[in-house]
Amino acid sequence: MKESYWGYWFIILGIFIASVMMLTNDATTSNTQDYYQLKEVANSALYDAIDYRYYAQTGQIRILKEVFVENFIRRFAETVSVTDSYNVQFYDLYESPPKVSVKISTTTAGFIIGRDTEATAGEHAMTDLDVVNSIDLIVEFDAANIVCENGKCTSDKMYSENGSFCDYYPA
Repeated sequence: MKESYWGYWFIILGIFIASVMMLTNDATTSNTQDYYQLKEVANSALYDAIDYRYYAQTGQIRILKEVFVENFIRRFAETVSVTDSYNVQFYDLYESPPKVSVKISTTTAGFIIGRDTEATAGEHAMTDLDVVNSIDLIVEFDAANIVCENGKCTSDKMYSENGSFCDYYPA
């Protein structure tokens, strides 16, 4: 009889360890995917929001806040899963000098691990973790690579889909 209790404890311990491993794996995967997604989307949206007409006129770099937010939301929505829900918050949106801070938060998939004392009979507690990522970006721009003629600016670092130079904000 004593040996059978040890068997039960090993089974319970195995189930507990498997649950913790699944939850940790989901949190780590979600965090990594969200971080790189946030980094790439924010960087692309930030460079899309640069006001090249203003640069051609004044020689100073600035971004357009509305363009950044619009591009970020559009790009972010294209890359996330339909079943996930995210909370996106923008902080410190400065046009000049260009700086943005973005924070996204989501939760991991829920796992039923045990019975909750507050749950009613037959319900189980869902265990999930909050995954929060934030990034602060400043525009780092090499003015030597920008060519402005007649109010149209091009950059050798920003190409169109066919490989030719892009014109931004024509005058």
